[in-house]
Amino acid sequence: MLILKAALIIFIAMELSNVIIMYFKPDFKYGNSMSTFKQWHKSQQSEPERLFVKYMVNWVANCKLIFLTLLTAVLLFGNETITVWAVIATIFSISIYFISLHPTIKKLDAINQIWPKGYSGTLANTIRIFIAMFALALILYYVL
Repeated sequence: MLILKAALIIFIAMELSNVIIMYFKPDFKYGNSMSTFKQWHKSQQSEPERLFVKYMVNWVANCKLIFLTLLTAVLLFGNETITVWAVIATIFSISIYFISLHPTIKKLDAINQIWPKGYSGTLANTIRIFIAMFALALILYYVL
């Protein structure tokens, strides 16, 4: 079960850093920050747009934080069965990216609305690595 918990800790740490960036440094130039999107900078020029975008960014950060808090509860207090199912649920939930978000960010990348160019591929690979990490953790859990 240690391998499953290690995978959860890595994921929680990475995503928590993203949440912190979204709350406190959305203009950060690296990682999965809002500054990646050229439209972010345009939205900052109009008060109504800035407030709406800020609301949406914080809403996403809040949703991520809820998910991370639940994973932390599983990590700290979950039994073996709950931990296994939490890892499976995490694989499923982050895989949804490829259906719901990747087509849009790929188009934004193609029309030069994301910096750096090619970031949609980098993000997709990062998510693939998370999925592989959790899948490998599950395999090792059942094999070892």
